[in-house]
Amino acid sequence: MRITAAVSRADTPAPVLEELELEDPRDDEILVRLVAAGICHTDLHAHRGVGLPVPKPAVLGHEGAGVVEKVGSAVTHLKPGDHVVMSGGSCGECPSCLSARPTYCREAMPRSFGGRRMDGTTALSNGSETVASHFFAQSSFASHCVAQARGAVPVPNDVPLDIVAPMGCGIITGAGAVIEALRVKPGESIVIFGAGSVGNAAVMAAKLAGAATIVAVDTVAERCEMALELGATHAIDATKDDVLEAVKSALPFGANYSFNTTVSAQAYDQGMRVLANEGVQGFVTRPREPWTPDMMQMLAGGRGLKGILGGSAAPRTFIPKLIEAWRQGRFPLERLIARYDFADFDKAWHDCESAAVVKPVLVMEG
Repeated sequence: MRITAAVSRADTPAPVLEELELEDPRDDEILVRLVAAGICHTDLHAHRGVGLPVPKPAVLGHEGAGVVEKVGSAVTHLKPGDHVVMSGGSCGECPSCLSARPTYCREAMPRSFGGRRMDGTTALSNGSETVASHFFAQSSFASHCVAQARGAVPVPNDVPLDIVAPMGCGIITGAGAVIEALRVKPGESIVIFGAGSVGNAAVMAAKLAGAATIVAVDTVAERCEMALELGATHAIDATKDDVLEAVKSALPFGANYSFNTTVSAQAYDQGMRVLANEGVQGFVTRPREPWTPDMMQMLAGGRGLKGILGGSAAPRTFIPKLIEAWRQGRFPLERLIARYDFADFDKAWHDCESAAVVKPVLVMEG
């Protein structure tokens, strides 16, 4: 079928809308008519080829939500007409998948960034030109996509898809990191570095978890203010305040946890130094500059450093929990979202790059 998609090509400033041909879904796949898709910084990095060598041309996008139009013969949990939020792909057979930890699937990296199905085929083409598809098993910067059914989460039809679309990556990453990976308990404390969509999802999740002290650190005053409105007990503007002193003032003995969503080596270092003894720093990125942890500080204080993918959460069970919290008014995700018509893709992309908005969401149809 003919579709419209934002195609990422080498040496271009941003993906550009083009018409492509999309295959029918295979046995374990679904055809989804996209209603909304979030733009994530991983999309920006993949387009630039920064540490994520996705083959070009490609259709990116991995926070898609829409309506199922066709299902493959092996798909049992979905049917045409179902509303879905899409997450990443997984094999379903490795120890991580069998333990409901699909983000740590043995095939997570090739299924996310390989630009192909595991058999090397792609669902997209432009005449004789093949176009990489299946980015995070979906490639949702498009009017339609063929996605791996395992990563699709059915959601109630009355839930706005433009609100829940970012749950597929950025929001589950931040919220899951707090609730599933770090397992923050009532009365505990956390310092969150970066108050973008992932960081503010972590703020909201920490409030849900009953954390007593939630400190948000950012370099943008408006994002610090937003973090306070969403549940942070303290916010530190790193351009004006001494981060370590400000955290010490709030937490004289240090924090139980820190959570790093930035690419700043300084923030990684601060994330270790704000910890109490036996505290843990979780991280979902990697520092842009060289950084070596102070191993003696970690050893002497029993401190830990924990990498987290996808919030260490199982999307098919965790996303419904987030939706219920949203329904109850306890997870106001809509506060983060700025909507853009799909036709205005270039502006949405630019606003994401420049941090003009927290979470841009493309709307394919109203």
